[in-house]
Amino acid sequence: MLKASLHTFINMFRLKLSGCQKCFHSLIFVPIVSVRHNLACLQCYYYTDERSSQKENKQLVDSLDSLNVDVQKIRRLKSWVLLRDKTYVQETANILTGMGANRTTVASILERCPEAILQPPEVIKAQQHLWRSVYSNDKDLVKTIERFPGSFFTFIHKENQTRNIQYFQELGLKKKIISRFLASAPDIFCNSVDKNKGMIEALQESYLQLGGSEANMKVWLVKLLCQDPFILSKSPGKVRNNLESFQRLGFTDSEALRLLSKLKGFISDVTGNSMESSAVYTKNIFKCNDEELKEMVLKCPALLYYTVPVLRERLEGLLTEGISIEQIKYSPSVLELTTQIVQYRIKTLFGLGYNVKDVHLEQLIGTKKDFEVSLTKIQPKRQRPLFNPVAPLDLDN
Repeated sequence: MLKASLHTFINMFRLKLSGCQKCFHSLIFVPIVSVRHNLACLQCYYYTDERSSQKENKQLVDSLDSLNVDVQKIRRLKSWVLLRDKTYVQETANILTGMGANRTTVASILERCPEAILQPPEVIKAQQHLWRSVYSNDKDLVKTIERFPGSFFTFIHKENQTRNIQYFQELGLKKKIISRFLASAPDIFCNSVDKNKGMIEALQESYLQLGGSEANMKVWLVKLLCQDPFILSKSPGKVRNNLESFQRLGFTDSEALRLLSKLKGFISDVTGNSMESSAVYTKNIFKCNDEELKEMVLKCPALLYYTVPVLRERLEGLLTEGISIEQIKYSPSVLELTTQIVQYRIKTLFGLGYNVKDVHLEQLIGTKKDFEVSLTKIQPKRQRPLFNPVAPLDLDN
């Protein structure tokens, strides 16, 4: 019994690199406890379970009201914040105002990230100073904070952030790129520099081993990181293992390098067994030889990182819409789209008089923006008259 109690106690206070599922606070090593089957940091556990009957801090609510903050929105999403005794509403608002934020912007930031008011002013000012090192002016910084308030106020790990910014600058990344990473991928700055450096070195090593040139390596690496900065939080070992899987599937070094570039962060999300299973399924369904399979995969790397059940579901959805196996084989990238997106795009094209059986699937492929651009090219062509009604007719012809 004593052993069981000790085990429970250890589990309750185990350290885990995770975000609290209630406050979504910094991804740092924190004590984790179970709250209704969710992971919560101790302060959220205390304020949600132990003090669930506590009344809201009226002074806090009044302060937020005075700033035109939608308190109802905070109650719906993060009500625990309103129970806190120690907050810094006015101090946080003053710092944001001093950076150039207007009243509406301040209210918007505090509504979407009420945790901001829990940070002492000196912590926010230190974060402000850190971010200013990669932002050209406060105006741009305020715009970013308004778009990504959580990145600024909840991902705070000054030592790691400072060292990672220095490391990225040593790699040759421009401030504009680093600032974009801070906003959209803040957790990679909470990694230790050694972790990020380990992945960078693994990518560089793989690039050179596959025949990439040292002269182009920096450009390739920057492009890869811009496409998916979260790859830095993945395992270098999985990258190396999956490159070996490419070789087992018959890809040459240059082809493997193309796949590494196209797969981006997915290279460390999949396993060798999963990729090989997907490759066998694709080969059987499309009745293709090894060279044809490689050609399809190079056109659509999703054939490797999607599992067999996902590929089967999407393939069945396309066949149901009247698309043939041969059409899909010629344009396999259509399998990157969900069945719902394909159905919507087919319906849209049908409304313009196009039957999907008679058109190239390339018109379905791409992002939402790509599809909209494709539509603008189709519509004028259909509306263009067969002859110029203003020009005189050549009666002889």
